[in-house]
Amino acid sequence: MERRCLSVFIALSLLCIVSRSFVVASDAVVSKDLVNKKVERTIDIASQLVKIQTKITLENAGKTAVKTVLLAVEPNLVQNLAYIGATIPQNTEDNVKQLKLVQAQVKEQKNIRFWEVALPRPLDAGRTTVLEVETVFTHLLTAHPQQITQNEKQLVRYRGNLYLYSPYATTTQTTNVVLSSSSIESFTKTKPFTQSDSNVNYGPFENVKGLTEGELSIHYENNNPFLTVTNLLRIIEVSHWGNIAVEESIHLDHTGAVLKGSFSRYDYQREQSGTSSVKSIKTLLPAAASDVYYRDEIGNISTSHLKVLEDSVEVDLRPRFPLFGGWKTNYVLGYNLPSYEYLFNSDDNYILKMRFVDHIFDDMTIDEATVKIILPEGAKPSKMDFPYEVTIGKQEQHFTYLDTVGRPVIVVRKSNLVENHIIDFEIHYKFQKILMVQEPLLVVMAFYLLFLLVIFYVRLDFSITKDTTSEAKLRAASLRDRTEGLQDKISYLFQNQEALITKTKASKDVASMQAGQKKINAELKTELQHLQDLYAKLKVEVPDSAEKANELLKLNRQIKDVIAQHVTLVEKLAYDKVNKAAFIQNEQTLVKKKEELNGKIDTIVSSL
Repeated sequence: MERRCLSVFIALSLLCIVSRSFVVASDAVVSKDLVNKKVERTIDIASQLVKIQTKITLENAGKTAVKTVLLAVEPNLVQNLAYIGATIPQNTEDNVKQLKLVQAQVKEQKNIRFWEVALPRPLDAGRTTVLEVETVFTHLLTAHPQQITQNEKQLVRYRGNLYLYSPYATTTQTTNVVLSSSSIESFTKTKPFTQSDSNVNYGPFENVKGLTEGELSIHYENNNPFLTVTNLLRIIEVSHWGNIAVEESIHLDHTGAVLKGSFSRYDYQREQSGTSSVKSIKTLLPAAASDVYYRDEIGNISTSHLKVLEDSVEVDLRPRFPLFGGWKTNYVLGYNLPSYEYLFNSDDNYILKMRFVDHIFDDMTIDEATVKIILPEGAKPSKMDFPYEVTIGKQEQHFTYLDTVGRPVIVVRKSNLVENHIIDFEIHYKFQKILMVQEPLLVVMAFYLLFLLVIFYVRLDFSITKDTTSEAKLRAASLRDRTEGLQDKISYLFQNQEALITKTKASKDVASMQAGQKKINAELKTELQHLQDLYAKLKVEVPDSAEKANELLKLNRQIKDVIAQHVTLVEKLAYDKVNKAAFIQNEQTLVKKKEELNGKIDTIVSSL
């Protein structure tokens, strides 16, 4: 009952936290007094992300002060929006870093997504202020063509808005597009524009109306890694014995142009082809990270390198194969952290402060992230603060060594994350320090009970009597197991003979086949003799099973004869003593007969 009440309390507290941090404004009004006096946009499409930095000089052309500003995103780009933030530059009189954004709705334009930004101080009539807005979009660059060969360059296409999508009119604005290379296939040529190396500059444009859209399309070469973490499971296990264990299970896809045709490792290493492929992944871990491990489904991957830097630990992860477009891999990366850097307490009150997600690779994209925070057994969460909107899952229980009621697990999910989301979260919980002695006491009690059991056991007097019936059953079971084992060996030898026949049909190397068949026949003779000896023993111990063993012996010898006929037929084919049509007909007859005999053997073995 207590645990159920605790779960309900946690769910309600989380709901309150989320609703308090990310309130959707019921109504917002577009101020007719605000004007974008000057707009400077920089669209960075040099990586797989689209990063837009916009510097807006806002002017209050009205007669009353304005407290809030509205930001807008094009309706067709909302689903690709991963991050939006606004700041006031440090060199202005309003020395504020990050401004709070709240989703807003405008009655007249309900199909447009707005954010309301509260200015640090009201903007008086006739005054101006500078606002810097950063937006990051994912999966907005599309490969064109969608498939390329190993030696081809990767071309991508960007489609966006030439103008700032703002509810306010703009007096003058410029747009600078930063590309990854100077190799440009085509681009929008709306005048005025200039193109120099890997930059395309548009504007200045004068007197642009609010919510204006103009097509901006650029087709260019971009061989930077297009890696997407389709699924991330991040487990943070907190221990009050001085350690925090972090483990990340990462499913990684190359979402660039799909590799067309086969992959040649020889060409890849000789010509250094595959410029858009990914050979290694550089991950930055916290500076205090230790005991780093990197493995996949097969096991530990030794082709990784660790470098300790001043403010981080760099891990160079090399997958077992290079990643081309359309290819995927998954791996597990884990490490330990000292708890004193992330866990703070006052009496029985504790605060865990860690990053929701951490660096995986530069310009990373995470489609779905699940973070599980495992608290110590007996911990009772009281408050949770996340820096952005998240989805709280149902609380789970985690059991490990010496746990009795299980450790509380907080499950948090979020989709569409980028590096801007590498921000700390806080979890407040209560933990009675007396519970620290629970596990040592359990160990002491376990050893105490073990010693009592040993003392009791050595004082017992067990009289051992011979049970002939049980011994006979055990011997019979042993003989049956040996029969099945021998049959498995014989079937394996037959399979080897079939493989030799198949190989010879292609290579027509009769000498190699005869040598291999001779060796296998010798082993078959030995195993069949063992089966004959086992039949004699079964005849005495288990008469019912003896008849089945005898039938197995006969069927195996029949299969041996059929294979011998098959070998002779292949020899005739190799020496052109039989035509192709006759060979195929005779071979089909032999294969059908072998299948019938194998079916009978399987039936007998299953009935032993």
